[in-house]
Amino acid sequence: MSETATLEVASLSHPGMVRTHNEDTVFVDGEAGIAVLADGMGGYNAGEVASGIAVNVVSNGMMPELKSGRELSKIDIGSGLTHGALLLQQQIAAANKGIYEAAQARPECAGMGTTIVAAVFCGNRVSIGHIGDSRCYRLRGEKFEQLTRDHSLLQEQIDSGVLTPEQARYSLNKNLVTRALGIEAIVPTDIAEYRIEANDIYLLCSDGLTDMVDPEVIHSVVDEKRSDLALAAAELIDLANQNGGRDNISVILIRVPPEFLPTTGWAQRWLAKKKG
Repeated sequence: MSETATLEVASLSHPGMVRTHNEDTVFVDGEAGIAVLADGMGGYNAGEVASGIAVNVVSNGMMPELKSGRELSKIDIGSGLTHGALLLQQQIAAANKGIYEAAQARPECAGMGTTIVAAVFCGNRVSIGHIGDSRCYRLRGEKFEQLTRDHSLLQEQIDSGVLTPEQARYSLNKNLVTRALGIEAIVPTDIAEYRIEANDIYLLCSDGLTDMVDPEVIHSVVDEKRSDLALAAAELIDLANQNGGRDNISVILIRVPPEFLPTTGWAQRWLAKKKG
């Protein structure tokens, strides 16, 4: 990433048409290159507490390192992951510990938990960490692809062949997650890394969107509104609400401008020569 480049971002969160309050929490910083979204669960306001802890711990833990200029895009030989991905993994584990301990100490928060999906952009790579059924999608050219795999009973039923993806759209088990932050003392995080390309668009969202709006429609909205991410976010929220809005709905959209990508080869040498 160049010193002045920043990601184009937009985020929006809405309680939906049924819930009285919003238990989702979102954070995005285009300059630092980080986005975090969590969908809380639990009685009273405990879900809101859990998602807030998750997002605060991860964002506060990552931001100083992202702004320090440290080479987080370097590959760790032992794991094969970048230092940025390893740091994200550590911060999600710290968030899990914080939520779990708060649930143990506060009776009103007993059993609280949250999903999480986070994306960190370093150099020419994006590191994505997730737990639960909040998702990350990528639009590259005309291809719209889900990059995360839900930790849910529904996904397990699809994987085992009990349900087809089409049947799963009408299942009543959509909200049963098999992995969440804060429920157990240690919870594994799925971490994946991808090379980024100019004009990639990444969508992070809670299941309040994906349970209400089909992927094909989400693809269409993001594609048509790719030049105005704020408008795309608003339309996605509106569609989820028009279809029932049975849960809180949160979306983060991120576009990678060409200047965000690190310069290489002759361009890098030319810039170095010009500065010298």
